[in-house]
Amino acid sequence: MTFEAIKKKLADYDQLHILEDYETLTPQAQAALCAQIGRLDFGILKTAADSENNRRGEFAPPSAMSLSEIDARRKTLEKTGLEALAAGTVGAVLLAGGEGTRLGYDGPKGAMNIGETRELSLYELHFENLKKRMAISGKPIPLFIMTSASTDAETKAFLEEKEYFGYPKDAVWLFEQDMAVCTDFSDKVFFDAEGHIAESPNGNGGWFSSMLKAGLLKTVEQLGIEWLNVFAVDNALQQIADPCFVGAVIESGSESGAKVVGKAAPDERVGVLCLEDGKPSIVEYFEMEKEMSERRNPDGSLTYRYGVILNYLFSMKRLVKIGGANLPIHKAKKKIPYRNTDGERVRPTDVNGYKYETLVLDMVRLQESCLAYEVSREAEFAPIKNRDGVDSLDTARILLKNAGFVL
Repeated sequence: MTFEAIKKKLADYDQLHILEDYETLTPQAQAALCAQIGRLDFGILKTAADSENNRRGEFAPPSAMSLSEIDARRKTLEKTGLEALAAGTVGAVLLAGGEGTRLGYDGPKGAMNIGETRELSLYELHFENLKKRMAISGKPIPLFIMTSASTDAETKAFLEEKEYFGYPKDAVWLFEQDMAVCTDFSDKVFFDAEGHIAESPNGNGGWFSSMLKAGLLKTVEQLGIEWLNVFAVDNALQQIADPCFVGAVIESGSESGAKVVGKAAPDERVGVLCLEDGKPSIVEYFEMEKEMSERRNPDGSLTYRYGVILNYLFSMKRLVKIGGANLPIHKAKKKIPYRNTDGERVRPTDVNGYKYETLVLDMVRLQESCLAYEVSREAEFAPIKNRDGVDSLDTARILLKNAGFVL
């Protein structure tokens, strides 16, 4: 891309301030900045501005496969799921691009030690889970791990050092998540160092497009994978390639499935599976009006009670069909380190700008059907998102101990 083309690109998105100190940079720094500008998608700034005002459709509660129904059909569902695992038609995608900064850990969140009397990482928990699946299916579950620019090298080194916790290395592929610009509240792009634009991972919804860019679709097709189980690294009790869940989705004839838990309270900060204009969707907790979040059925249960835990099963046929679809861009208010006009790097103590993210929950809205599959939160939902309080390391440790884990 020529320098004139660079200038035009920035002018089109009202970001010419990026070139204000261009002449003071070394030739190498100038080339690096131009390359970064050429690589980054500034179009999301306009897309995000539009998506903020997107009107939602008409919501309705979904039907779901309840805990009691699953228990009654468990043998049949597990048989169907195990057949799929044994045939090698199920793969797994671990969303692990995040760092443990909020938790006081300097490194990939998946590598953080959560043990008390022994070393135990989230990665070890997930690999041990996969080894159990391998033991009953007779073959490893292909695992694709989405890292980010800030965690990729450390993640590779960590897994190599731990020898993938005894899981077959040739059944694991790592790929980097796409990056997006960061801006202030006036939508002006930040610098995080001299001649370098501030970037952040583009949200967990970018997992499939990032897989495509990494050339992994060919790998998936060569392996004969028909279903991808997508899950988050920060749920310590995550059950991966669960035969019963896989079997339930297959037998239901649905294009996708979502593991859900009953909400603990009307104001719990979780997205809720629902129908929107008759199709599967997810409404975030901050989008729900009080009347909607507190609405109850005649038996007293919450009408919108099925909270998602970021454990989805997607059909590859449908994923390939919608692979080029543009997901909404969400502007998330965050604390973003930046370089100020005096050339100093500032770490803000309060939110100071936007990160631009796509969300995996928006992929659910592109499905024709999605089975809501209820699980016990005590058995499958121990998220580690905060340093203290709700959904923290302390609460996750309690849940792990109650589930029989030795920490």
